[in-house]
Amino acid sequence: MASANLRDVSEAISSAYIADSIDDEEFLLLYDINRPSNPTFQYTDYPRFDLEEYNDDECNAYFRFKKDDIYDLREVLQVPEDVKCSNGYKVDGLEATCILLSRLAYPCRYGDMVRIFARDVPQLCLVNASMTNHVYRTHGHLVQSLDRSWLSPDCLTEFAAAVRAKGAALGNCWGFVDGTVRPICRPGEHQRVVYNGHKRVHALKYQSVTAANGLVAHLFGPVEGRRHDCFLLRESGLLDSLQQMSFDSQGNSLCIYGDPAYPIRPQLQGPIKGNNLTANQKSYNQSMSSVRVSVEWVFGDIVNFFKSTDFKKSQKVGLSPCGKMYVVSGLLTNAHTCLYDNSTSRFFGLKPPSLGNYFHG
Repeated sequence: MASANLRDVSEAISSAYIADSIDDEEFLLLYDINRPSNPTFQYTDYPRFDLEEYNDDECNAYFRFKKDDIYDLREVLQVPEDVKCSNGYKVDGLEATCILLSRLAYPCRYGDMVRIFARDVPQLCLVNASMTNHVYRTHGHLVQSLDRSWLSPDCLTEFAAAVRAKGAALGNCWGFVDGTVRPICRPGEHQRVVYNGHKRVHALKYQSVTAANGLVAHLFGPVEGRRHDCFLLRESGLLDSLQQMSFDSQGNSLCIYGDPAYPIRPQLQGPIKGNNLTANQKSYNQSMSSVRVSVEWVFGDIVNFFKSTDFKKSQKVGLSPCGKMYVVSGLLTNAHTCLYDNSTSRFFGLKPPSLGNYFHG
């Protein structure tokens, strides 16, 4: 590690000065040149991380999951016994999982994590990057394809029945689509590309399809903040996926529901537009709006459980993997829903799949 090398050099300079091999002026000059630019944390003063030392409440606060569930999460994420970083540095897989969860749970600095994990800042940074890449590379397909066992025709029919039971006018709607604007730190260049005029903020946009059982079924992004929702719909290929997968067991078309920004298609419905709507048309729009709000709850779950994605000062395009962080947070939010349910699943009275079925189904 670079910090360790600089520390060795500093010790060598001090030893040379004590041995009168260099004079005062040479000592000050060499020490100043080899001083590390990052703050030095005495991580060796803290005990090594041991998950067994934490109770469920502490685990839930620091890592967003209960203790026993972290072990299960590590298994379904297929985290190896030892996680090897890009520079060859190795760390225990369970600890690496906790480092990722801790980093995403709250917008803390790596220096704040030194006390918990007794590792230097560069080590924590490398482990977090390796874990983010591993989860995104290994499990990113779970939110990029509708070809999942929990989205089978029978399951979609059950979702549609639950939505209908909540007063929706549509009897074949199994989920909801919407875009979200995630603010980022103002970039040094290409600012207009990522500027969202509606929200008046520099941002990245994502598109999400939320099923009635509370899980994110499809997550696309990031794209530039200035882009319209229709652009995300076209680029995501979602309509093609719906045309192939959104059917019940008898071959009847099922749909998702979006806001007025989306076009009307057999598998994609939206509110009736116009200023002179009839009473029945207004009733239709109101009934669908009352259930469509559930997609906003899931967006809220992602940034509430993993608040680091909601801290725009840490979302630096070109310096941080903003897109990967959000997708990984979406995957972990789905894992959280599988274990503990969420507002959407409880609202529609549906049970999400088990953790194992979600990741391996």
